[in-house]
Amino acid sequence: METQEKADDRPQAAIFNIEEELKKLPGRPGVYIMHDARDEIIYVGKAISLKNRVRQYFQSSRNKSAKILQMVERIRRFEYIVTDSELEALVLECNLIKEHRPKYNTMLKDDKSYPFIKVTLGEEFPRVLFSRTMKKDKSRYFGPYTSAGAVKDTIDLIKKLYKLRSCNRSLPRDIGRERPCLYYHIGQCNAPCQGGITKEEYRKSIDGALEFLNGNHKPVLDMLEEKMNQASENMEFEAAIEYRDLIRSVHQVAQRQKITHGDGEDKDVLALAAEGGDAVVQVFFIRGGKMIGREHFYLRVAPHDTKSAILSSFVKQYYAGTPFVPRELMLEAEIEDHELVETWLTQKRGQRVYLHVPKKGTKEKLVEMARENAAIVLRQDRERIKREEGRTIGAVHEIENLLGIERAMRMEAYDISNISGFESVGSMIVYEKGKPKRSDYRKFKIKSVQGPDDYASMEEVLTRRFSHGLQEQRELAEKGMGNEMGSFSRFPDLILMDGGRGQVNVALRVLEQLGISIPVCGMVKDDFHRTRGIYFENVELPIDTHSEAFRLVTRIQDEAHRFAIEYHRSLRSKGQVHSILDDISGIGPTRRKALMRTFKSLEAVRDASLEELTNAPSMNAQSARQVYDFFHSEQAQTQLSVTEE
Repeated sequence: METQEKADDRPQAAIFNIEEELKKLPGRPGVYIMHDARDEIIYVGKAISLKNRVRQYFQSSRNKSAKILQMVERIRRFEYIVTDSELEALVLECNLIKEHRPKYNTMLKDDKSYPFIKVTLGEEFPRVLFSRTMKKDKSRYFGPYTSAGAVKDTIDLIKKLYKLRSCNRSLPRDIGRERPCLYYHIGQCNAPCQGGITKEEYRKSIDGALEFLNGNHKPVLDMLEEKMNQASENMEFEAAIEYRDLIRSVHQVAQRQKITHGDGEDKDVLALAAEGGDAVVQVFFIRGGKMIGREHFYLRVAPHDTKSAILSSFVKQYYAGTPFVPRELMLEAEIEDHELVETWLTQKRGQRVYLHVPKKGTKEKLVEMARENAAIVLRQDRERIKREEGRTIGAVHEIENLLGIERAMRMEAYDISNISGFESVGSMIVYEKGKPKRSDYRKFKIKSVQGPDDYASMEEVLTRRFSHGLQEQRELAEKGMGNEMGSFSRFPDLILMDGGRGQVNVALRVLEQLGISIPVCGMVKDDFHRTRGIYFENVELPIDTHSEAFRLVTRIQDEAHRFAIEYHRSLRSKGQVHSILDDISGIGPTRRKALMRTFKSLEAVRDASLEELTNAPSMNAQSARQVYDFFHSEQAQTQLSVTEE
């Protein structure tokens, strides 16, 4: 069996037909995720019906806001996650927005949207509380819920039913120190603060409350309905309305969702769909108890492979290449070598890892949701995934075969940018499984090299990068956190240099000095600055210009070049603003910033009249005259001409 990851590298227009994909949308609740041409997430939304909601974005309408019209112009592809209810879609939408911070979403500053019910099981006499946050403590959390009012009503109801305490007293330390509160006198608390109930009896009341919060609402609902009907018959309509509202609150809290877990643990949920020789594994990522994303993987399997065999093979391949292993894997089926795989993952993580096959409850339903999404992907996206995976994982395998190396799943590429040695900078970009991993990109401002010496600049960049990585590895190992690798401590499988023999030799020399063994190859260009081949082990290897490997190498080379130039341009811009405005007597940082905020560019400052300069923020007549006279001097004209060039 061979595992292939879903490929989403840019450009997308040629491989994602929006009109065709709109036809495949299901009429189910879920979350939709919009991507732009750089494959960045720009919007996340929820829908009662994905089919109806997503199609609206691409239909002509005069009612769309300017913001939505601008966003739609940038959409190059979309994906979606099917859920079992609108509530689950709403909670998942919130999690994804906070994880990815899309450009066109209104950002929440805190978690106050969704409240929790907290049972303080760490106390000898636990309380049932309203909470806006979910912490990793000894308490048990239920939720999140969509109605804060319903949560508060339910907590009040639980306290009345089970006569639980509401006070902040530290028990049993404070037993008998103060008089009982009002709740005791009105019969809504058994006064554990006075020793009115034993710890064992109080615990039975807490167990009843937990059973209610776990979903056994029928006894309570039956009781409330009976009281409502009795009050109505007795024409006590205000009491009947109160019972009716309590019933509504219980029904609202009774809505179960599985997108957020109260234990706050890290989990991966794995399920698959298979048909013939094709299969898709869906992985949901739960971090800190919240589902923050998913990924699906295309697999080629033997027609008679069992789910157990497919999942076992996938788990071994996937977690062999990922730097992070969660505390728990929730699997659709028991896998082969269960105990052996669990032991291996535990060693890799450095802490105990559990493999579970949920049989009931929200965990089992979450696995079922993953299975359902995998089936949708397999049914609707099979041909597109096959085309896309050739551009990423397929291209990586071609590079591995071309170079004769075992693995190239993580590749780093480097480039140097300068103009006549001015503000030399280096770029480091990272591709994982054929796709850019922009969170691991890094910039280097050259410190030790004067003038246009690309080889020396590259030597400094590589030395700093890998020395930092070795130091980070040592520090993590000393803390027992060797599994938690960052962008520097995790080394690449292959280094790609923007150049031929000279750049490759620089990299090999740095690695040798640091005692590191990593394959290095050069991306060689022709006289027209186009990639023509790969330089590896003192040989220039020809590469088929029509192959996916060639296209991937070209994308990596262009991306490294773009990232370096972008950084260099930003430094040049900052340097030019400083060199001109800061040369004016009496113009410090405050006035310089005020001038640039007011006039937006150096040319606008130059062309401003003396009156306009005087009226600018932080300026006075004397400073305005100094700026005006300076920009009409020969020195300023010379500097501005350089800037414009």
